[in-house]
Amino acid sequence: MDLRALLLCSDDKIVRVLRRTLGDMEIDVEHCTSSEIALRFLTRERYEAIIVDCAGPGASAVLRGARTAPCNKRAVAVAILDPAVGLRSAFEIGAHFILYKPVSIEKAKSSFRAARALMKKERRHNTRVPLHIPVQMTNPESGKTFKVNTNDLGEGGLAVTLPQRGKPRGRWQIVFTLPGTDAPLEVDAEFAWEGTGAAVGLRFLNPSEKFMQKLSGWLGRNTADVEKDDPPIRCQLTDLSLGGCYLEMSSPFPVCTRVTLSMRAAGAELKVEGVVRVMHPEKGMGVEFSQTTGEHKALLEKFLALLTENREVLPELLVEPEGLEMDARRNFAAASAYDGQDALLGLFRNDSAFSADWFHAELSKQRGTAAAGASA
Repeated sequence: MDLRALLLCSDDKIVRVLRRTLGDMEIDVEHCTSSEIALRFLTRERYEAIIVDCAGPGASAVLRGARTAPCNKRAVAVAILDPAVGLRSAFEIGAHFILYKPVSIEKAKSSFRAARALMKKERRHNTRVPLHIPVQMTNPESGKTFKVNTNDLGEGGLAVTLPQRGKPRGRWQIVFTLPGTDAPLEVDAEFAWEGTGAAVGLRFLNPSEKFMQKLSGWLGRNTADVEKDDPPIRCQLTDLSLGGCYLEMSSPFPVCTRVTLSMRAAGAELKVEGVVRVMHPEKGMGVEFSQTTGEHKALLEKFLALLTENREVLPELLVEPEGLEMDARRNFAAASAYDGQDALLGLFRNDSAFSADWFHAELSKQRGTAAAGASA
């Protein structure tokens, strides 16, 4: 099943370029020329992407409307901008990606390569399989335990029917066994939404890699028309610390995108997970690592030492998105042990107050300081 995009644009040339480019990428385009029609579509149809020419009237209303429409609040938003227009205003009204004018086929392909990978992840993340199995829920603070039955299941969470005696809140440990399997799955979860009656939604919290492998495999075998993820995107690692890294790439992922990075250098390999904290369109992005265990730190220290000892080696790096973290409260909320000590993370946190040129100038200074310290 093709991905779907809603396009609000009255420039015929841009429309032709995007229809051709997105068609080649198996993305269907629903085109409209007025914001009123676009807003009507947003309330009635589901799209994986919302593309808006910000030069037209009502553009900001459409981008904001996508965030409030229940069926499209997780859609990837792309803003088409004149180069002279400020980026921050587009991000503030909900844009994830920026496509600069003049829009060419080459530029559109580059931008939508990353956007499509994220669109696929988000669609799969939201796919639900109807399922009725028992789930044990335990409150880690009180020790209270009870059983509920599921209504459906997806990669991001599940829906359950609670007892009529009330709706619990907060964080819970849940255990369930998938049909056709023997080993139970355990994961922390929190309540994400309330439906009609006793139906509620639970969102998985920090699921382990083993948990996700088993869940994704089962869903893949029990979901019709499962599509493959796009291949990881090659990029260039320019800066690395124990807390994060900066990557140069023509179409970086938006802030709050969860990503998996695969690094390789001089025979050593390292796989890490992180969240995009800084994004500069057509330049690159800064990623804060989300794994902070002692084992993870030791592997990073070893990889950093290898790069320091072999400065002529250019590390290979691949990045793939895992989905958008929509809860803005978690942006920098999980402060790592490197806060106050990691200069790169400090730069990420100050990025919002300065321009991309300032950021890269500061990044260059840090690089020079690190090189001088290593040679000493």
